[in-house]
Amino acid sequence: MDKFVIRGGNPLHGTVRISGAKNASLALMPATLLASGTFELRNTPILRDVNTMAVLLRSMGIASERKEHTLTLDTSGINNFEAPYEHVKKMRASVYVLGPLIARYGRAKVSLPGGCAWGPRPVNLHIEAMRRLGADIELREGYIFAHAEKLIGARIHFDVSSVGATGNAMMAAVLARGTTLIENAAIEPEITQLAEFLVSMGATIGGIGTNRIEIEGVQELHPTEVDTIPDRIEAGTFLVAAALCGGTATLTHVIPDHLAAVTAKLEDAGAKVTADQTTVTVTAPSTITSVDVTAHIYPGFPTDMQAQWTALMSVAAGTSVVTDSIYFDRFKHIPEMIRLGADIEVKDNAAIIRGVQRLTGAKVMSTDLRASASLILAGLVAEGTTEVLRVYHLDRGYEAIEKKLSLLGADIQRVAGEEF
Repeated sequence: MDKFVIRGGNPLHGTVRISGAKNASLALMPATLLASGTFELRNTPILRDVNTMAVLLRSMGIASERKEHTLTLDTSGINNFEAPYEHVKKMRASVYVLGPLIARYGRAKVSLPGGCAWGPRPVNLHIEAMRRLGADIELREGYIFAHAEKLIGARIHFDVSSVGATGNAMMAAVLARGTTLIENAAIEPEITQLAEFLVSMGATIGGIGTNRIEIEGVQELHPTEVDTIPDRIEAGTFLVAAALCGGTATLTHVIPDHLAAVTAKLEDAGAKVTADQTTVTVTAPSTITSVDVTAHIYPGFPTDMQAQWTALMSVAAGTSVVTDSIYFDRFKHIPEMIRLGADIEVKDNAAIIRGVQRLTGAKVMSTDLRASASLILAGLVAEGTTEVLRVYHLDRGYEAIEKKLSLLGADIQRVAGEEF
């Protein structure tokens, strides 16, 4: 396995381009199942998860071709309506094929998903949404078996706002007969882009960007093209890295409004943040101020930035509390942070962080995507050498992170690693 070797202590200066959003791509790609023809998805990031989704779609008969960051999908040859375990086990977002398959083909067989190693993230909200639309669902042998002669519009109210379930419900409803109302819908930017993508395919959707979405089903959709939005979590990670390590860094190809919760907290921590329409610049503070955060659904502070914020607070002046109101057990990075010298205690769904003067390099192990990012950040500021093992987690969601950090002056290398 590859690993990252980091020699900490370098301030970060310069400019880095942010890639397309992983979570947007993973919704846009299965949406192409809804129509026959050729789609062009530009600004698609080069990531393991995107490749996993492409392999899954190819197994269904979709031809795919990538030229740099443009992904072309030809859906005219779809001949299989199963998402097998061998593909789905690698990534939870594979369940996104459920809604489109039922809506267009009236049947689907989708393995129960895998993905990150932390925390239960059940698919019951997806299944209940399909049932509300009239699908017959059975769970057996580790698979979701779904069938519907024709989906019928319905009122779907999510007790918990869910990005994945909202996306699946929208993709199913656009071809259903009649009107569907989705209440307590997710309003994340990735869901907004999915809705706009569906509209460009010919769907009729109202309330885009709100938590109350109304969809009038249509008979058929057509292929289209799209520019994938920037990845707000990658951008947030680089903003925190610059604030943590000192110096000034500018991010290009971003949407600053998507980063508002993170940049507000960075300013509270003492950083200077400026932005225009497509760039954000952060200047690190001389002393990092301790700032509490609580991860909430969008537009709140992202749960996907919780681990990175913990790394920043580990060397802040004073004590801070990082609480995750979405996933109560997303703290597997904490023991590894402690190996680097952090003073952190976990109580229930909160991490109590007592800032230390310095971290010290050590060998640490990645456990999931965002935990891996936090260990990279901690290694950048730690004295000495840090080795981060199992970096395949990073490759799921960050495109060439070591190259981008190196452009900013970090001393980080990817080398052939070892099993930890």
